[in-house]
Amino acid sequence: MCPVVGVIGGGQLARMMVPPALELGVEIRVLAEVEGASAALAATAIGDYTDAATVLAFARDVDVVTFDHEHVPQSVLGALVDAGHAVHPGPDALSVAQDKIVMRERLTAMGAPVPDWSVVHDAEGLAAFLDDHGGRAVVKTPRGGYDGKGVRVVSGSRDADDWLAAAGERGLLVEELVDFRRELAQLVARRPSGEVRAWPLVETVQRDGVCAEVFAPAPSAGSLPAEAGALAQRIATQLGVTGVLAVELFEATDGRLLVNELAMRPHNTGHWTIDGSITSQFEQHLRAVLDLPLGDPSPTAPWAIMVNILGGPTGATMPDRYPMALASHPGVKFHSYGKQSRPGRKVGHVTATGTDLDDTRAMARGAAQFFEP
Repeated sequence: MCPVVGVIGGGQLARMMVPPALELGVEIRVLAEVEGASAALAATAIGDYTDAATVLAFARDVDVVTFDHEHVPQSVLGALVDAGHAVHPGPDALSVAQDKIVMRERLTAMGAPVPDWSVVHDAEGLAAFLDDHGGRAVVKTPRGGYDGKGVRVVSGSRDADDWLAAAGERGLLVEELVDFRRELAQLVARRPSGEVRAWPLVETVQRDGVCAEVFAPAPSAGSLPAEAGALAQRIATQLGVTGVLAVELFEATDGRLLVNELAMRPHNTGHWTIDGSITSQFEQHLRAVLDLPLGDPSPTAPWAIMVNILGGPTGATMPDRYPMALASHPGVKFHSYGKQSRPGRKVGHVTATGTDLDDTRAMARGAAQFFEP
């Protein structure tokens, strides 16, 4: 009998787990939120991931439960564990990714480098933080934010009144506005028995809070890869993460390497690994949650550049543009998420690999242009 992995969430991350699952002889089952989700080709159930009965019914016939996102409530995760199901990553680790205040508390307690932060409950608290940090700061909602949502730069004590009113007793996370040289990401994978493997440190380019490009490895990184790799492995081990962990980082202009966010699942900054690494993040995630020996994460070329397709062609899908795109860029890999175009939406990505950074970047960007509106 082949092992069965149940994935909660029907987005593109679940979709991209399907090819390596087929290669490994692993059966994928997906609990999708709606009909026609990105992972519809593997969806075996449609249901509400916030409903314990629905999730328990889905988990009944799988060997391990994992996730396309981190939004499954702790009460549902606890019900899975109480019923004896293997859940990777587990509820305790996921609680850190689900709540940014918990994340800052746990990272600070373990001595990981993070921006200066506090929790504020009113305008007076925000004013005091602003006074201590040069008059500007970043305010974040503890839960639910992604791709730039739930994040606001503020310079006045009343700039977050609407969020404070909605936050209630939990309050808001406020952080120093980091003056950074660039954003980086370090991905690692950890299996329950403790083995950890890391991919190269990458540089990420954000547009409007959404990842637009990834350069692997991060150019001109010096000693940063060793520092970031050790930090990510320590976080994965101390938090007990199983599966892929993405550690998003700031390289500050004052030399600090600071943890910005954590994601406990395959991550946008690791999509380049499908075509640019011996073992992709999606295959590695499956190996990890099944507690199988981890694969070699080494790159297959000196450079890999991933460009996200954001929005997509107006009134069309990525495959509608394939005749010209594939003919013009036969050496570039194209990945469609099976989504209709919509402004700002991630509908796919392209990846180019090569021996020269500038040439590889030009190939990836040139291929991505075929899918612009």
